[in-house]
Amino acid sequence: MEWSIHQVVEATGITSRTLRYYDQIDLLVPSRTGHGDIRYYDQARLIRLQRILLLRDFGMPLTDIADVLEGQASDVDALRSHRARLLVEKQRIDTQMRSVETTIAALEDGRPIMSKNMFEGFDHTKYDAEVRERWGDDAADRSNAWWSGLSTEGQQEFRQQVEELNSAWDRVIAADVSPESDQAQEIAAKHVNWLGATFENEGPSKEQVKGIVQMYVDDERFAANYNRVSPAGPQFVRDAVHYWADHNLHD
Repeated sequence: MEWSIHQVVEATGITSRTLRYYDQIDLLVPSRTGHGDIRYYDQARLIRLQRILLLRDFGMPLTDIADVLEGQASDVDALRSHRARLLVEKQRIDTQMRSVETTIAALEDGRPIMSKNMFEGFDHTKYDAEVRERWGDDAADRSNAWWSGLSTEGQQEFRQQVEELNSAWDRVIAADVSPESDQAQEIAAKHVNWLGATFENEGPSKEQVKGIVQMYVDDERFAANYNRVSPAGPQFVRDAVHYWADHNLHD
Protein backbone atom coordinates (compact mmCIF):
# COMPACT_ATOMS: atom_id res chain seq x y z
CA MET A 1 0.00 0.00 0.00
CA GLU A 2 1.29 3.45 -0.91
CA TRP A 3 -0.45 6.81 -0.71
CA SER A 4 0.44 10.08 -2.39
CA ILE A 5 0.78 13.21 -0.30
CA HIS A 6 -2.60 14.36 -1.63
CA GLN A 7 -4.27 11.17 -0.41
CA VAL A 8 -2.65 11.55 3.02
CA VAL A 9 -3.86 15.14 3.26
CA GLU A 10 -7.39 14.09 2.32
CA ALA A 11 -7.43 11.18 4.79
CA THR A 12 -5.87 12.93 7.79
CA GLY A 13 -6.86 16.56 7.41
CA ILE A 14 -3.31 17.80 7.97
CA THR A 15 -1.83 20.15 5.39
CA SER A 16 0.72 19.37 2.73
CA ARG A 17 2.90 22.08 4.27
CA THR A 18 2.93 20.14 7.55
CA LEU A 19 3.95 16.94 5.79
CA ARG A 20 6.72 18.76 3.95
CA TYR A 21 7.88 20.21 7.26
CA TYR A 22 7.94 16.74 8.84
CA ASP A 23 10.09 15.63 5.92
CA GLN A 24 12.42 18.60 6.36
CA ILE A 25 13.05 17.82 10.04
CA ASP A 26 13.34 14.06 9.35
CA LEU A 27 10.30 13.26 11.45
CA LEU A 28 8.42 11.63 8.56
CA VAL A 29 10.42 11.08 5.39
CA PRO A 30 8.36 9.80 2.41
CA SER A 31 9.16 6.36 1.06
CA ARG A 32 9.85 7.91 -2.33
CA THR A 33 9.38 11.05 -4.39
CA GLY A 34 7.78 10.56 -7.77
CA HIS A 35 7.22 12.58 -10.94
CA GLY A 36 6.48 16.23 -10.29
CA ASP A 37 8.15 16.04 -6.87
CA ILE A 38 5.08 14.28 -5.44
CA ARG A 39 5.78 12.51 -2.16
CA TYR A 40 4.55 8.97 -1.54
CA TYR A 41 4.13 7.15 1.77
CA ASP A 42 4.19 3.38 2.22
CA GLN A 43 2.47 1.42 4.97
CA ALA A 44 5.35 1.82 7.45
CA ARG A 45 5.31 5.61 6.99
CA LEU A 46 1.55 5.76 7.39
CA ILE A 47 1.77 3.83 10.65
CA ARG A 48 4.52 6.21 11.80
CA LEU A 49 2.31 9.18 10.88
CA GLN A 50 -0.55 7.70 12.88
CA ARG A 51 1.70 7.55 15.93
CA ILE A 52 2.95 11.11 15.34
CA LEU A 53 -0.61 12.42 15.22
CA LEU A 54 -1.54 10.51 18.37
CA LEU A 55 1.37 11.96 20.36
CA ARG A 56 0.75 15.41 18.87
CA ASP A 57 -2.84 15.26 20.12
CA PHE A 58 -1.38 14.95 23.61
CA GLY A 59 0.30 18.29 22.95
CA MET A 60 3.77 16.74 22.92
CA PRO A 61 6.48 18.85 21.20
CA LEU A 62 7.81 17.47 17.93
CA THR A 63 11.31 17.11 19.37
CA ASP A 64 9.95 14.80 22.07
CA ILE A 65 7.91 12.87 19.51
CA ALA A 66 11.07 12.34 17.47
CA ASP A 67 12.88 10.98 20.54
CA VAL A 68 10.05 8.54 21.20
CA LEU A 69 9.93 7.32 17.60
CA GLU A 70 13.69 6.86 17.47
CA GLY A 71 13.70 4.90 20.72
CA GLN A 72 15.63 7.54 22.67
CA ALA A 73 12.72 7.91 25.08
CA SER A 74 9.75 5.75 25.96
CA ASP A 75 6.20 6.94 25.48
CA VAL A 76 5.74 6.96 29.25
CA ASP A 77 8.88 9.01 29.98
CA ALA A 78 8.06 11.51 27.25
CA LEU A 79 4.49 11.89 28.48
CA ARG A 80 5.68 12.35 32.06
CA SER A 81 8.01 15.16 30.96
CA HIS A 82 5.19 16.72 28.99
CA ARG A 83 2.87 16.38 31.97
CA ALA A 84 5.35 18.32 34.12
CA ARG A 85 5.35 21.15 31.57
CA LEU A 86 1.57 21.10 31.41
CA LEU A 87 1.34 21.39 35.20
CA VAL A 88 3.47 24.54 35.11
CA GLU A 89 1.29 25.95 32.35
CA LYS A 90 -1.85 24.94 34.28
CA GLN A 91 -0.66 26.90 37.30
CA ARG A 92 -0.16 29.96 35.12
CA ILE A 93 -3.60 29.57 33.53
CA ASP A 94 -5.22 29.03 36.93
CA THR A 95 -3.68 32.31 38.08
CA GLN A 96 -5.01 34.05 34.98
CA MET A 97 -8.46 32.57 35.61
CA ARG A 98 -8.48 33.92 39.16
CA SER A 99 -7.43 37.31 37.83
CA VAL A 100 -10.25 37.37 35.27
CA GLU A 101 -12.80 36.16 37.84
CA THR A 102 -11.69 38.90 40.24
CA THR A 103 -12.16 41.49 37.51
CA ILE A 104 -15.63 40.15 36.61
CA ALA A 105 -16.72 40.18 40.25
CA ALA A 106 -15.47 43.73 40.72
CA LEU A 107 -17.28 44.95 37.60
CA GLU A 108 -20.53 43.23 38.60
CA ASP A 109 -20.38 44.69 42.13
CA GLY A 110 -19.41 48.14 40.94
CA ARG A 111 -16.13 48.02 42.85
CA PRO A 112 -12.90 49.59 41.55
CA ILE A 113 -10.54 47.21 39.81
CA MET A 114 -7.10 46.80 41.33
CA SER A 115 -4.63 46.75 38.45
CA LYS A 116 -2.19 44.48 40.27
CA ASN A 117 -4.95 41.84 40.48
CA MET A 118 -5.99 42.26 36.86
CA PHE A 119 -2.66 41.12 35.49
CA GLU A 120 -1.70 38.24 37.75
CA GLY A 121 -0.45 35.37 35.60
CA PHE A 122 0.36 37.63 32.64
CA ASP A 123 4.14 37.70 33.03
CA HIS A 124 5.80 39.81 30.36
CA THR A 125 9.24 39.04 31.85
CA LYS A 126 9.04 35.24 31.51
CA TYR A 127 11.60 35.35 28.67
CA ASP A 128 13.91 37.70 30.55
CA ALA A 129 16.69 35.10 30.84
CA GLU A 130 16.71 34.47 27.08
CA VAL A 131 16.87 38.20 26.33
CA ARG A 132 19.78 38.68 28.73
CA GLU A 133 21.64 35.70 27.29
CA ARG A 134 21.24 36.76 23.66
CA TRP A 135 21.40 40.57 23.86
CA GLY A 136 22.76 41.41 27.29
CA ASP A 137 21.52 42.98 30.50
CA ASP A 138 21.20 46.44 28.99
CA ALA A 139 18.68 45.29 26.38
CA ALA A 140 16.67 43.37 28.98
CA ASP A 141 16.67 46.30 31.40
CA ARG A 142 15.53 48.71 28.68
CA SER A 143 12.72 46.34 27.68
CA ASN A 144 11.54 45.94 31.27
CA ALA A 145 11.73 49.69 31.82
CA TRP A 146 9.68 50.26 28.65
CA TRP A 147 7.00 47.83 29.84
CA SER A 148 6.88 49.26 33.35
CA GLY A 149 6.55 52.73 31.87
CA LEU A 150 3.36 51.84 30.01
CA SER A 151 0.04 52.75 31.53
CA THR A 152 -2.50 50.04 32.30
CA GLU A 153 -4.28 50.97 29.08
CA GLY A 154 -0.99 50.80 27.17
CA GLN A 155 -0.26 47.31 28.46
CA GLN A 156 -3.77 46.17 27.54
CA GLU A 157 -3.38 47.63 24.06
CA PHE A 158 -0.05 45.87 23.59
CA ARG A 159 -1.57 42.52 24.59
CA GLN A 160 -4.43 43.12 22.17
CA GLN A 161 -1.90 43.74 19.40
CA VAL A 162 -0.21 40.44 20.24
CA GLU A 163 -3.47 38.49 19.92
CA GLU A 164 -4.43 40.25 16.68
CA LEU A 165 -1.00 39.54 15.22
CA ASN A 166 -1.10 35.88 16.26
CA SER A 167 -4.57 35.50 14.75
CA ALA A 168 -3.34 37.03 11.50
CA TRP A 169 -0.49 34.51 11.40
CA ASP A 170 -3.00 31.70 12.05
CA ARG A 171 -5.04 32.76 9.03
CA VAL A 172 -2.13 33.00 6.62
CA ILE A 173 -0.62 29.71 7.84
CA ALA A 174 -3.99 28.00 7.32
CA ALA A 175 -4.11 29.44 3.78
CA ASP A 176 -1.05 27.29 2.94
CA VAL A 177 0.74 30.09 1.06
CA SER A 178 4.50 30.55 0.94
CA PRO A 179 6.39 32.69 3.48
CA GLU A 180 7.40 34.97 0.58
CA SER A 181 3.79 35.57 -0.50
CA ASP A 182 2.24 39.04 -0.36
CA GLN A 183 -0.12 37.91 2.42
CA ALA A 184 2.70 36.63 4.61
CA GLN A 185 4.94 39.61 3.92
CA GLU A 186 2.21 42.06 4.90
CA ILE A 187 1.94 40.39 8.31
CA ALA A 188 5.73 40.11 8.59
CA ALA A 189 5.98 43.89 8.20
CA LYS A 190 3.42 44.38 10.98
CA HIS A 191 5.28 41.86 13.12
CA VAL A 192 8.58 43.73 12.81
CA ASN A 193 6.80 47.01 13.52
CA TRP A 194 5.34 45.40 16.65
CA LEU A 195 8.77 44.16 17.73
CA GLY A 196 10.12 47.66 17.22
CA ALA A 197 7.86 49.04 19.94
CA THR A 198 10.28 47.80 22.60
CA PHE A 199 13.36 49.26 20.91
CA GLU A 200 14.52 52.83 21.21
CA ASN A 201 15.41 55.28 18.46
CA GLU A 202 16.12 53.41 15.21
CA GLY A 203 14.40 50.18 16.18
CA PRO A 204 15.76 46.63 15.85
CA SER A 205 18.49 45.70 13.40
CA LYS A 206 18.18 42.89 10.88
CA GLU A 207 20.31 40.67 13.12
CA GLN A 208 18.14 41.36 16.15
CA VAL A 209 14.89 40.69 14.29
CA LYS A 210 16.19 37.44 12.82
CA GLY A 211 17.53 36.38 16.20
CA ILE A 212 14.19 37.00 17.90
CA VAL A 213 12.10 35.04 15.41
CA GLN A 214 14.62 32.18 15.42
CA MET A 215 13.62 31.73 19.06
CA TYR A 216 10.08 30.98 17.84
CA VAL A 217 11.46 27.76 16.36
CA ASP A 218 14.10 26.93 18.98
CA ASP A 219 12.00 27.43 22.12
CA GLU A 220 8.69 25.60 22.50
CA ARG A 221 7.34 28.35 24.76
CA PHE A 222 7.61 30.81 21.88
CA ALA A 223 6.50 28.17 19.37
CA ALA A 224 3.22 27.71 21.24
CA ASN A 225 2.11 31.13 19.97
CA TYR A 226 2.43 30.09 16.34
CA ASN A 227 1.68 26.35 16.12
CA ARG A 228 -2.04 26.63 16.81
CA VAL A 229 -2.89 25.89 13.18
CA SER A 230 0.08 23.78 12.13
CA PRO A 231 3.23 22.47 13.84
CA ALA A 232 5.10 24.09 10.96
CA GLY A 233 3.72 27.49 12.00
CA PRO A 234 6.77 28.71 13.95
CA GLN A 235 9.07 27.92 11.04
CA PHE A 236 6.67 29.68 8.65
CA VAL A 237 6.68 32.84 10.77
CA ARG A 238 10.47 32.74 11.07
CA ASP A 239 10.95 32.29 7.32
CA ALA A 240 8.46 35.05 6.47
CA VAL A 241 10.06 37.54 8.86
CA HIS A 242 13.58 36.56 7.76
CA TYR A 243 12.60 37.19 4.14
CA TRP A 244 11.09 40.57 5.01
CA ALA A 245 14.12 41.55 7.10
CA ASP A 246 16.56 40.55 4.34
CA HIS A 247 14.75 42.84 1.90
CA ASN A 248 13.92 45.77 4.18
CA LEU A 249 16.44 46.04 7.03
CA HIS A 250 20.15 46.74 7.21
CA ASP A 251 22.77 45.15 9.46
